[in-house]
Amino acid sequence: MDLSMNMLRVPDAGETLLDDGGVAYLPGGKGANAAVAVSRLGGQCVFCTKLGADLHGQKLYSYYKDCGIDTTYVKVDHEYPTGLAVVMKEASGENRIILYPGANTMLTAENVQDAMSCNPDAVYLGFEIPFAVAVSTARLAASRGIPVFVDAAPADASYPLESLPPLEIFSPNETETKTYTGIVPFGTEGCLRAALNLCRKVKCKHLVIKLGSRGAFIYDGKHYDMIPAFRAEKVVDTTAAGDAFTAAMTLRYLENGGDIKDAVRYGAAAGALTVAKKGASASIPTRDEVLSFLAKNPF
Repeated sequence: MDLSMNMLRVPDAGETLLDDGGVAYLPGGKGANAAVAVSRLGGQCVFCTKLGADLHGQKLYSYYKDCGIDTTYVKVDHEYPTGLAVVMKEASGENRIILYPGANTMLTAENVQDAMSCNPDAVYLGFEIPFAVAVSTARLAASRGIPVFVDAAPADASYPLESLPPLEIFSPNETETKTYTGIVPFGTEGCLRAALNLCRKVKCKHLVIKLGSRGAFIYDGKHYDMIPAFRAEKVVDTTAAGDAFTAAMTLRYLENGGDIKDAVRYGAAAGALTVAKKGASASIPTRDEVLSFLAKNPF
């Protein structure tokens, strides 16, 4: 659950600010945002996660059902609360997020193995669950020949990325890329240096570095390309834009036979539409909205 806080600006250390921007509890979480995106964009999504035995957990479970997500493997932990993210949104549309994982930390490799009985076409995961569980999930999928897509957030420089099996797509944003490599992916040279560094740690068919309003950098070990971002009509809230981008890119990639440039462009359109609305998963567009946007904004 996201505790969404609207403010003119984030206070400095020791400073108290009065603000009337508003506070609200809204469905969020990177994995959940991706699940909602896949469902809204026409894919079939089986969501594996853990919620707390609390009011937030009850509301989120009902929300997932309403979004058309398969909740068979959404489990309840009776010791830890539902995960909470405090999302501080400034007037500029930029956000800062603090995550309290809660029940997410109790997701186990056994839970994932149970969920894999649905025989998925692909596995999509992030790092808001224990890293060891993420690795075991990726290895289990890879051992069955199932392509693995990783949204590499949140980032931690201590993560042994080398322990991941070969992936289809590994996708950090610019801040996460800096955390993993120590290199700021700015400009073609900076992006390429960061990509080379990451590819020494992560075995992947495609590396996609999300650069926000600057687009996305693609690298496959031999060739690189820069896909420009679409200009959003307005920027209201950037929360979940990266999640929508990566989930939309993944689904499109599976649909189009692995055309990475087309998939990234599709993801960029989903991200541009997401920033124009308030909220996290509530701001993610439908398939028709993305296709209409692409028709009006030829590449």
